[in-house]
Amino acid sequence: MKSKQGLDMLERVRGICRPLPEVEEIIDGFGHNVMKVRGKTFVMMGENEGVPSLSFKSTKEEQFLLLQQEGYVKTPYIGHHGWVSVDKSSVPDWDELAVLIKEAYLLAAPKRLVKQVIEGA
Repeated sequence: MKSKQGLDMLERVRGICRPLPEVEEIIDGFGHNVMKVRGKTFVMMGENEGVPSLSFKSTKEEQFLLLQQEGYVKTPYIGHHGWVSVDKSSVPDWDELAVLIKEAYLLAAPKRLVKQVIEGA
């Protein structure tokens, strides 16, 4: 992430993930900023020609509902697993994305951490 828009997106996602236990941020072999919990990816961010992208893990049911709305598209290559991306031509709804990113974390996290987050909420 090098553009101002990409760095802003990265900081917002970091802020959402900061209170979640055992989140680690890595840069994968494709240069994506990836948020993981216990080795399982739940958010991926990248940048192509200065345009940032944000994808997150979801259930297929949630994916179906999100794809009915404006602002979301099926993630290329991994969308068949339920992944959703923010449509690059839309303005992200960060309140909604905060909820969706937390849900993505809960899908990837082990039961002990899920319990810790739910009981702490």
